[in-house]
Order: sequence, then structure tokens, then C-alpha cells
Amino acid sequence: MGEPSAEQPWGWQVDGHHLIINYFVLGDQVVMTPLFVGSEPVIAESGKFKGTVIMQREQDQGLALIRSLPAEQQAKAIIETSKDGNNNLGEAFNDNIVLDYAGIAAAELSAAARTRLLDLIAIYVHNMREGHARVRMAEVAAHLDETRGTADDAVFYYRIHSPVILIEFDHQRPVGIRHLVEGRAPIRQHIHAVVRTPNGNDYGKDLLRQHYERDH
Repeated sequence: MGEPSAEQPWGWQVDGHHLIINYFVLGDQVVMTPLFVGSEPVIAESGKFKGTVIMQREQDQGLALIRSLPAEQQAKAIIETSKDGNNNLGEAFNDNIVLDYAGIAAAELSAAARTRLLDLIAIYVHNMREGHARVRMAEVAAHLDETRGTADDAVFYYRIHSPVILIEFDHQRPVGIRHLVEGRAPIRQHIHAVVRTPNGNDYGKDLLRQHYERDH
């Protein structure tokens, strides 16, 4: 979209079924949201791509974080104890969604748990180049006390939500491999993850607004 430029806004998109990237550029600033990544299956168990794996760090580190919390903090972080459907709220057709904060605030976590939370967020943010990722993570860290998280065990959903970032991870119901599994309950072999920027900055809107106000 537009012409690549050092001064003027431009961007590019990848639009697929299980991969959607929106990348907006204005000078040395970038916005890489909305970002959607998914897969079914997430582990190729046969065929020429046998052994191909996706989204396991996001899954395992999310579960490790919730398990590392004391029991009373786990109880506060877990907003539902059963999962019988799909839970992601910020996917397609939900632009500008307004979500109430839920779960436990990072301000209540121990230093070790806060580090685990930042490490989990960094997995998603570091899909950008290193310099831009450092800037983004500095913004995330500045709002860490306002960040809330939710999670569960087995098949699960978690959400990391602050004024500057929204991350959702969800084990989903089977679709393309329904003939290989029993029932329609969510499975670990179908994952959706989405990263969004709250407060008007999705799709680079806020940078574009600032550009128009300053330069036009």
C-alpha cells in the first residue's frame, strides 16, 4: 500500500487463512498489528513435512507462567475453569473491540513471574526486526503494572491485555481434522493467536493521524 518511503506512510499485508500480517511504516516507526497466526494441525505427524511444529513456545510458556503462580494468584488469574468452545475475542470482524480487563494484574506478581510474563510477550513482539522489537517491548514494560493475564490448563485460552498490547492464544475446535478426532471439543492441534494494539493504534492508525496533523 503506497510507495516505500523514508518520510511518507506506506505498508504491506499478508492475507491468508492462518496467517494475516498488517505492517505499517512511517519513517523509523512501525506498527505490526493486527497479527494473526494459526495452524491445524500444529504438529505434522506424517508425510513429507513430518516433524514440522508451530506455536509450541507460545503454548508451553503460557502454561508455565500460570503454573508458576501461587494458588491464590492462580485462582485470580483463571477466569473460567472449563473450555468447550473457541474463546478468542479479537479475531476477524472485531476491529476496535472494547474489552474489560480481567484476571490478575502484573503489579501483583513476583519479580520472577513478571519476567516470565515479559518473556512470553516477547515471543510475539519479536516477530518484528530487533530494533523495532526493543522499542515495542520498552512500551510494553512501561505499562506492565497495568497488564492483566488469564489462562487455564490442558486445552486453554489466555489473554494478555494492557493499554498498549492485546495478545490472545486459543486452543480451538477441530475443523479440517474433525475426521481424526472424537467430538467437537477444543484440541491442542488447532491453535489461533492474535496480537492487536488497543487505543486506536491498530493498522498504524495513530501514527497516520499524527502524521496528518503534523505534516498536512
